[in-house]
Amino acid sequence: MCDYSLERVASRPARVGDKLVTTTFSNSFTRGFAAVDEPDVAVCLLPGTELAFESDVAHKSRFGFFLDKKVHQGVARFRRINPDQPFAHHDALEFPNGEVVLLTRLVEGQHATVLQLPVTAEGSQASHDHEHEKKEEIRPRQSILAG
Repeated sequence: MCDYSLERVASRPARVGDKLVTTTFSNSFTRGFAAVDEPDVAVCLLPGTELAFESDVAHKSRFGFFLDKKVHQGVARFRRINPDQPFAHHDALEFPNGEVVLLTRLVEGQHATVLQLPVTAEGSQASHDHEHEKKEEIRPRQSILAG
């Protein structure tokens, strides 16, 4: 849901309609999404979550010292990549043109809205559990590498 590199950042699950901004968290070396009104809380996306961006998506090139690149697409789907590499970043966006960009490469300050959450295996939309989300408190991430 949130990459391993955000394990020490407070987090919560995404909800339909969330207004998000790309950010680098103060106690992490990676970028991700935060709610506009909760800049220190990572908003975790499930694979299949659909986002709409306010403008073309800018990201750092693979080598970092080149100019930022743009994806001329307004929507994207969140997905997990590199599952066989435990210490690699896994959180990525896939665009309709097939381009895949790691979240950690997104330029800070870009705004997006959560359009839709993925359908679960039981056939109900993940947002169906919204009542449980209201009760859920923001909590620090636990290490997925422990235990």
